[in-house]
Amino acid sequence: MPKRGDSESPKGPKSGEVTDSGCEATVSSVSSLNLAARMQTTLFEPLAPVAPMDLEPAVAISESCVFITTMGAMRAIATDQGLIHLSFEDEDTPLTPGEPRHPILRDTKAQIEAYFAGNLEVFTIPLQLRGTPFQLSVWRALREIPYGVTICYSDLAERLGVKSGQRAVGMANRTNPVAIIVPCHRVIQASGALCGYAGGLWRKQRLLGLEAGQHSLFG
Repeated sequence: MPKRGDSESPKGPKSGEVTDSGCEATVSSVSSLNLAARMQTTLFEPLAPVAPMDLEPAVAISESCVFITTMGAMRAIATDQGLIHLSFEDEDTPLTPGEPRHPILRDTKAQIEAYFAGNLEVFTIPLQLRGTPFQLSVWRALREIPYGVTICYSDLAERLGVKSGQRAVGMANRTNPVAIIVPCHRVIQASGALCGYAGGLWRKQRLLGLEAGQHSLFG
C-alpha cells in the first residue's frame, strides 16, 4: 500500500527505521494483546478460491470514495474491473466522506464494515493490482493467509522460494496497495513482535486483535 508517512494515532506506538527484515522498528504488541496463545505464526495452506485478481494494467479510474470505519477514514479507488486501492487516511487530511455509487466500492464498504463487526472473514471483492512480478507474487501469497493466522517474513519468503528474501518480502509488503483485503497486517516478525504498517502500528495491533476475537477492543 502506498506509504503515507505512517501517521499514527496519538495513543498508538510510533514506527521507526527499516530493519534488516524489511520492516519498521518493532513493538512487542502481540504479547501485550495476549495474542500468542490465540494466533499461531505458521506456514499456511492456500484458502479455497478467493476473489479474482486481475494483474493487467489498470484502466481509467471509475470512482474514488472515502468512508468512515471504527479505525478511521479509508479511501477506496476502483475501476470497472476491480478495486485498485484501499488505505487508511491520515487524520489531518481534509476528507469528504460519502456513499459510494460504483458497485465495487459499495461492496467494498459493506464488506469492510462486516469485517470490522466480526461477521466476515473472506472478502469477495475483485481486485485489479499493478506492480512488479515479484510484488504481485507477494500480494497473491498474502491473500492466501487465512483469517486469524500470522506468518513471519522469513516463512513467507520461503513459501515464495526466495532464499534469504525476508527483506525483499518486507518491502513488497509495505507497498501493498489494498489494505485488509490483501492482509499484509498478518505478517509479523519471527519473534512475534509487530512490524511497521502503513496504516500505523496501533491499527495493525487492533486488526490482529479483531481477528483473534478480541472485539472488546472496539467497545
